[in-house]
Amino acid sequence: QGYNLKRDYFDQKSKIYESDTKRVDNVKNIANAITNKIELQKNDTILDFGSGTGLLTEHMSKHVKRIIANDISESMNKKIEEKIKDKKFFCDVNIMPENIDKISKEESIDAIVSSMTIHHIEDVQALMQTFFNILKKGGKIALADLELEDGTFHKEDTGVFHFGFDQEEFINLATKAGFIDLEIKTVSIAQKPYGTYPIFLLTGSKPQ
Repeated sequence: QGYNLKRDYFDQKSKIYESDTKRVDNVKNIANAITNKIELQKNDTILDFGSGTGLLTEHMSKHVKRIIANDISESMNKKIEEKIKDKKFFCDVNIMPENIDKISKEESIDAIVSSMTIHHIEDVQALMQTFFNILKKGGKIALADLELEDGTFHKEDTGVFHFGFDQEEFINLATKAGFIDLEIKTVSIAQKPYGTYPIFLLTGSKPQ
């Protein structure tokens, strides 16, 4: 599919990913913003798109019944497997390593969350459309990503297609896909030795 990443750019990175305390704090800020903004029920199934080592999954697992952790990075998925074995999650977590358009219509997805993944996706409009298609009616999105930056955020090549996003343009992509009740706001700041990078959260829902 047009939106997908083809290579495991995170093979080495997965091993040290959570040693960065600023990154861990950042995901906590994002998780808090998500749970404050969208209502999650104890029996919900949610999709964590670009789940990485499961930082956001951990936070979200306190609020729902089941999480589909979707990441094409084999090394990141291994980290989640370790966490499942170590009982780090508070709900059932299933790893899905392939494209999310493989999710069947029978699968009832109540919400899609994502943290700092979408700038790695080439065709964001196609991705938004896929999100819309796989969500159940009334389902929610809560997508966090970088605001427009000058390209310095990623010092190494991890398959980046966008140096962040203009908030208005990002909302427009979701609107075109059919989402309603859209709101966007800055919820965290990523701290790097060479600069600070604001992160927004877009929330919205699929019509009933």
